[in-house]
Amino acid sequence: MKFYNIIVLALLIFNLVLANPIKKKCIVRNKPSNPSNGSIEDTDNNTPTDPANEAPNNGASDTTTDMNQYEIEHINTLDKYLAECTVLLRRNGDFPIGKKNKKIYLYGNGVRKTIKGGTGSGDVNSRSFDTIEQAFTKAGYEILTKDYLDEYDKIYEEAQTEFNNNLWKNSSGNFFAMMGAIMPEPDYDIPYEKEGDVAVFVLSRVSGEGSDRKPIKGDVYLTDTERKMVLDLAKGFKKFMLVLNTGGPVDLSGLEDVKNILVLSQLGVNTSKTLVDIITGDKYPSGKLATTWTKYEDYPTNENFGDNDDTDYKEGVYVGYRYFDSVNADVMYPFGFGLGYTDFEFDVKSAKLVGEKFEVSVSVKNIGKFKGKEVLELYLSKPGTTIDEPYQILVNFAKTKELKPNKKQTLKLSFKLSDFASYDEKTATYILDKGKYVVRVGNSSRNTKPCGIIKVASKINVRKVANKLGKPEFKDFVPETKRKQEKLNGVKEFTLKTSSIKQETINYDKKYEISEEVKALSNEEKAKLVIGAYKDGNESVIGNASITAAGAAGETARVADLKPVVMADGPAGLRLSKDYYIDESGAHGIGGYGQTETPKDVEILHQYTTAIPIGTAIAQSWNRKFAELCGDIVGSEMEIFKIQLWLAPALNIHRSILCGRNFEYYSEDPFISGAFASSITQGVQKHNNTYVTIKHFAANNQETNRYFSSSNASERALREIYLKGFEIAVKEANPKAIMTSYNLINGIHTSESKELTSDILRNEFGFDGIVMTDWVIKMGGNNKYSGPIATNVVKATGDIYMPGSKSDYENILESLDNGDLSMEELEISASRIYNLAKELEI
Repeated sequence: MKFYNIIVLALLIFNLVLANPIKKKCIVRNKPSNPSNGSIEDTDNNTPTDPANEAPNNGASDTTTDMNQYEIEHINTLDKYLAECTVLLRRNGDFPIGKKNKKIYLYGNGVRKTIKGGTGSGDVNSRSFDTIEQAFTKAGYEILTKDYLDEYDKIYEEAQTEFNNNLWKNSSGNFFAMMGAIMPEPDYDIPYEKEGDVAVFVLSRVSGEGSDRKPIKGDVYLTDTERKMVLDLAKGFKKFMLVLNTGGPVDLSGLEDVKNILVLSQLGVNTSKTLVDIITGDKYPSGKLATTWTKYEDYPTNENFGDNDDTDYKEGVYVGYRYFDSVNADVMYPFGFGLGYTDFEFDVKSAKLVGEKFEVSVSVKNIGKFKGKEVLELYLSKPGTTIDEPYQILVNFAKTKELKPNKKQTLKLSFKLSDFASYDEKTATYILDKGKYVVRVGNSSRNTKPCGIIKVASKINVRKVANKLGKPEFKDFVPETKRKQEKLNGVKEFTLKTSSIKQETINYDKKYEISEEVKALSNEEKAKLVIGAYKDGNESVIGNASITAAGAAGETARVADLKPVVMADGPAGLRLSKDYYIDESGAHGIGGYGQTETPKDVEILHQYTTAIPIGTAIAQSWNRKFAELCGDIVGSEMEIFKIQLWLAPALNIHRSILCGRNFEYYSEDPFISGAFASSITQGVQKHNNTYVTIKHFAANNQETNRYFSSSNASERALREIYLKGFEIAVKEANPKAIMTSYNLINGIHTSESKELTSDILRNEFGFDGIVMTDWVIKMGGNNKYSGPIATNVVKATGDIYMPGSKSDYENILESLDNGDLSMEELEISASRIYNLAKELEI
């Protein structure tokens, strides 16, 4: 392999590896009689693949593959739901095309370079992956664009080689300066057919950990080549669809002549087959956007996004649709929007207020010609009597079952008013302001109808806390736009009884237990418990520190005969590498960054996990049952592979579409984020000794200089937007662990903030689990802020400093000796790790 390709592998990093092979195998292949039916079957017929059917230079799967039974079951489970993650932005009735026409023109970078998920720790090593070209070929289609695709491959390879060489040269070989770097899509001049029957243009974009997106052509914007081709194809072909194989928004302005646009997203192992099913009509899109898609110039400026030192969250609580709806800005595709192949109408049947719980019943009817599913969204408009408020916020949602034409279903949606109290910084209190609260129901944030009004006679103090997170040197944005007047005649009004809400006061006096067994340990053993089981060299740094499960992200120390707690990355599935070997010292991955050369004459073992959709795609399903099934798949594979902590789900907010890691995260909305993190958590933790680590706590909204960048935000914005999803997940699903973020908040590292970890997370939210750091490394550079220190993390009630190093271990002991760290502080954190390890032995 050429040297530059090795560098590319290093940029994608983290090939995590499994220690325990599964020996049960079965031979499987797609049914030749119905190649697009989506299921994988057991068979004893191992038919070799015809090389003519394989796309060149793409490393995709053969038609016939040895698979484990769990792989078959998990892929088939996902296949039933993946189309629900896709969002149809435009349609004119030309699709689906049925199965009679078996010739198709496929264009765009995503045809052969189809993306199943993002890079970095969000990647997952499944056994195989079909490109879109291969999926159409397996479904019996003749691809009429082979010459175009071959020429594109050549141009792309040349551009990638040049990009890699320049990257290596300009970074002076500094790995972390190259991490996550993505080549923008190149322009090119290749002849292509401009007329025909059916054409699909697949536009792909990849992003990942360590690098943010850029508002340039080939990333957020289409290239000149892409734009010209898309418009030509839309004009000349009888039926044309633009397909977006992206992890986040791209600017679609200027494409008004394109009448069919599908957000395919990145759906994991069956991404490509899902597109074939939607084009043919075997399946249908029923997703809704979880983040607003519009012209790049429409988004709030976030003026110093990507600043090396400080990022100022001046927009306050006006994030995403909260901003667009409040300033009444025109957007291309609003939050919650999504079409299907059919149409629906909804009608409010009844509404009631019982105590503080509001409930509405809504009838949904399929009035189109195709079957489908619809999502209803419940919004709340607050009065804004004493503090400014966004026009509306999402408070619940529900999805119908599959409805055939003319069939209907009644959905019930409800919420508690106190769950959405506003934060008043002046009094450090969550409040319900005096005034009228308007409840709306609809199928996007821009298509709702009022279904109830709740009158609050006087201000209610819901929860009294204390301001804990510092104060930025700016005032939050407040819209100047006045709310539009609307007719509320005929909307039923309810009066909230003040007595239905009992005020809570947080005292911050939670007592932490110390295990008697931990007290009996030596100081050295206690220190080892709060530091990850590190290795020397690069393996620990790159999330490759485990010797129990080779290539896993890390594990706890082996102290006092405790078995280690093994941690593996995600969040689009369990990240374990395909190839490894075992020797007397443990299991070792092959091919991952920082891994040593493979010895001769060792047995090479193999293992595979299932790539589920990226977080954004799961949220676009608006189906919590599906999210729980995704968690169930991960939990099942954790049991098989003996992984106890999954380093996922990730639920940071889509503050800016430029964040390179947005694909891992769910939404611009904290309720969506908390709801889907809860469902994933419940799916994982229903299994035996398998737990999640929700992350990154908190305000991790850019990748640029993420180790040393301070997210500066008001207490209100932090509590209502950036902490809210974590609060929901903790209270609803009880995750076992939480990972702090790399960044600082208002100048304090999140991992070192006792106010964030102990006061808010443990006292206010009631969290009783493990708090770990992200994988902290020692880095140089001229930065305004210094990095975190292991001692400070423990003092903040953090439990384990990952991945750990000898210097971190020595820092704990030195601080214990000089009095910077008390024995009680050390024993409290050590006890939580010790108790978890003992719990897992049962």
